[in-house]
Amino acid sequence: MIRYLIMDVDGTLTDGKIYMGASGEVMKAFDIKDGCGIKDILPRCYITPIIITARESKILTNRCDELGIKHVYQGIRNKLEKLHSLVDDLSECAYIGDDILDLQCMEPIKEARGIVGCPADAAKKVLKIADFISKKDGGNGAVREFIEWLEINK
Repeated sequence: MIRYLIMDVDGTLTDGKIYMGASGEVMKAFDIKDGCGIKDILPRCYITPIIITARESKILTNRCDELGIKHVYQGIRNKLEKLHSLVDDLSECAYIGDDILDLQCMEPIKEARGIVGCPADAAKKVLKIADFISKKDGGNGAVREFIEWLEINK
């Protein structure tokens, strides 16, 4: 039974573009449908959302506050170590990510019989191991599509 949805951010919850101004990061776009899936569907399924991302962003902090995501870990390059500190049983995890850094969690979750998913525009190595490949690109409703799939296949 899936109890946790671990999500990458850039390229998964966003389109992977980072808009930079003279004083640093100024903008990221998030899909409202992904937000609805996280805020409204996951609680009905008793699934806890967890963000583990390599970058740090005040923009992400604001979005997670808006969605009520309490478990947000930024600036994490060793995602698997962080995941192990949060979750005892990887078979209870679903993970959605898009790039090679996500494989460090995706592979052990898949080996433990958890579920791994990715956006349509994920890296080839990620696409190769995914149990679920969204028809949508990152930042364009891929996370929502994965959440709906998890809800149906629970």
